[in-house]
Amino acid sequence: MKITFYGAAENVTGSKHLIEANGFRLLLDCGLYQGRRQETERMNRTLPFDAASIDAVILSHAHADHCGELPLLIKNGYKGRIYSTDATAEIAMLIMMDSAKIQMEDAEYLNRHQVPGAENAAPLYNEDDVTACAERFVTVAYCRKTDDWTRLTDNLRFKLYDAGHILGSSVIVVEATENGAAKTVAFTGDLGNVNVPLMRTPEPPKEKLDALLMECTYGDRNHRPFSDAGGELAAVINEALKNKSKIIVPAFSLGRTQELIYTLHKLHDEKKIPLFPIYVDSPLSVNILDVFNRHTDDFDQATWQDFGVKGETPFIFDNLTYVRTIQDSKALNGKVGPFMVISASGMAEGGRIRHHLLNSVADPNNYVLITGYQASNTLGRKLQDGVSPVNILGQSREVRAKVITLQEFSAHADQAGLLNYLSELHGLQHVYLVHTEAPQDNIFKALARSKYPALDIEIPATGMSVEI
Repeated sequence: MKITFYGAAENVTGSKHLIEANGFRLLLDCGLYQGRRQETERMNRTLPFDAASIDAVILSHAHADHCGELPLLIKNGYKGRIYSTDATAEIAMLIMMDSAKIQMEDAEYLNRHQVPGAENAAPLYNEDDVTACAERFVTVAYCRKTDDWTRLTDNLRFKLYDAGHILGSSVIVVEATENGAAKTVAFTGDLGNVNVPLMRTPEPPKEKLDALLMECTYGDRNHRPFSDAGGELAAVINEALKNKSKIIVPAFSLGRTQELIYTLHKLHDEKKIPLFPIYVDSPLSVNILDVFNRHTDDFDQATWQDFGVKGETPFIFDNLTYVRTIQDSKALNGKVGPFMVISASGMAEGGRIRHHLLNSVADPNNYVLITGYQASNTLGRKLQDGVSPVNILGQSREVRAKVITLQEFSAHADQAGLLNYLSELHGLQHVYLVHTEAPQDNIFKALARSKYPALDIEIPATGMSVEI
């Protein structure tokens, strides 16, 4: 079995890992890169392999950096199936359609405001390209519901375990038999944090593993207890209310937005924050909410205890407004605080959040609340790192707003969670650290080696291949 790391290798976006066995080419994820505009534009426009040569795709989950290049894969000649959980299939279609719309809107905006003589911007793909993905999906149940393998060929099969990251997220286990010998590889996708709203604890595979492709986004640190994040969030809100401030929150439409709404609802029920206007400015979030409501059996028990026994839904409460139209979104830019806007994207690299930041970051009375990992060179990372001025939609803005980070809202396992996950696996020999960047990759590698000296642990570079 040969594994080639084409994306999310020494970086945290663009997930693409190719497994080759018995002449079959299986792609795990096909995600978009995020970061420096020109650099990611170049990487996203050109696939690192011949799309027509891929035989099947298994999708770990529906975040854009894991699924967002599927339309381009099909556009470039891919003819096979896309395997995932049913929730991932539903949400991925929404995410990709939203991505297409944003790309087209951004291209139109940039072309209207470009320097004379500059080359016109163009989207990577359009809505028709996304629609072509729909018929390719084959849904697979978590193996906690059925322990059956899904066969791709007589010699290649896979299972899906719950990764606890977002709704529908999976740990993928692939078994290939070559020359009478079976080899088993697992890919974590993105592993979830423990004791956070909605999602279950990540499930470790029961199979004996020869190799693990493991994310370690937070390999260099541990999160504070989630309850601490709720307390700090309440403190920020109460301070903002006194100052009549705007709170601008970049948040992924999938996962982070739902966790924030859940927490805000709970804080309100516990009377830790008063009623104040909260706007979810993401039509995509509204559509994803429908998927969440169809898959409540995948929620953790705490969700029932917090809301179900009271006959409430986590995602609806007083003074929470879902903004649907562009006109209503634009109206928020002229609205006087206090209020909160939760809007995509989570790294502030696209969508309506950039317009809210453009109109708010220069005011020292306002807050920007960062609630998760920000990849290098994204606008979110620049704000987090205190860079000023920043370029937003082609315009320079001094950053005078207070920028606050609450990493506890991350949907990724921390260092302790990753180490604990390794301890639950059987027969493991090789670990490849992906979806990570320096220095956290080397910090986690050294720590994991000291704790598990028998393991061969590597940090693969983009394009690197290994034989298992």
